[in-house]
Amino acid sequence: MRTLAITQNITVDGAIEMLGDWFDPQGQGDSQDLVDEIHRQDSAADGFLVGRRTFEDLRAYWPQQTEDPTGITEYLNTVQKYVVSKTLTDAGWQNSTILSGDPVAEIAALKQRAGKDIVVTGSITLCHTLIEAGLVDEYRLFAYPVVQGGGRRLFPDGYAIPELRLVDSLSFRSGITYTCYSAE
Repeated sequence: MRTLAITQNITVDGAIEMLGDWFDPQGQGDSQDLVDEIHRQDSAADGFLVGRRTFEDLRAYWPQQTEDPTGITEYLNTVQKYVVSKTLTDAGWQNSTILSGDPVAEIAALKQRAGKDIVVTGSITLCHTLIEAGLVDEYRLFAYPVVQGGGRRLFPDGYAIPELRLVDSLSFRSGITYTCYSAE
């Protein structure tokens, strides 16, 4: 079975919703150790799962980048993308599949197919659905040294996981830290 991993950029106070300018996707090129970790994770994944709003934001930005020191543009243009949407009819981006049925059932079926990791990023509503359905295998968190003071959180209000197992942790020259937790 494939690993379904939620990968999020998060503030020290736990926000994943960006209310300020603490995250710059192009600025990560300044921290080669961070970029190397992102590439390591990208090489272990062949599925990229997002909700419609995140997909539309990514589609409007990344394919147009020609000077991308991070390599994220190339990855997003080539990886198989899965978009959860009841309203989108044309993905308009190569290697994209629209999942318009029950997201829990469709994603559970994706996990059963042969392949590498499936990574979810952004897509707070979709993440909440996947967490509540028990489909998430790993939480990969890049914590930025910022206190935002508000914004939506990774876990739905009132949701508890009694214990997560630490799988990996790293710190980068930029002050960003990475932790990976297993839900199993």
